[in-house]
Amino acid sequence: MTQTLPPRTGPYEDLRERAPVRPRRSVPRAAARGAIGAMAMSGLRQMTTSIGLVAKVPPESVLERTIPRLFRQVPSEQRPALVELAHWGYGACGGVLFGLLPAKVRGRPWVGPIYGAAFWAAFETAIAPLLGLPRHPRTTVERLALLADHLLYGIVVGASPWPHQEKPAED
Repeated sequence: MTQTLPPRTGPYEDLRERAPVRPRRSVPRAAARGAIGAMAMSGLRQMTTSIGLVAKVPPESVLERTIPRLFRQVPSEQRPALVELAHWGYGACGGVLFGLLPAKVRGRPWVGPIYGAAFWAAFETAIAPLLGLPRHPRTTVERLALLADHLLYGIVVGASPWPHQEKPAED
């Protein structure tokens, strides 16, 4: 025989039912989406640097400026791996931030590319100057190439079917 509990009542019950529940797995999933987006960016960036559209990748400039001693201690043939790991870490953080956006915003198809472009703009206008990164004259082509890889990042991060594919964590 099963026992049926009476329905919950109280002044805040209605709010609890409508409040979005963020599963515990959503943060790691958002970080993974961000890292995968950064990996896609890295692939495009490899192509743009190989054909000479981009002179130096921003993550390398950031590492040289923020941790110069450590960066120089890494053998030169291993530095690209350090740059990639740092870039994937930045991407993972960006994925978590995207995951924190309201579901109504995240669910729109154009939000991902806008998000990627916003990250590019934030780096260009705030982060690079704040870190004191040298402002070498970039060509329009280089800026467009860097914008393109950030748009790709946004597309990858925003393309996943965010909330409706995530299952609540089991206790």
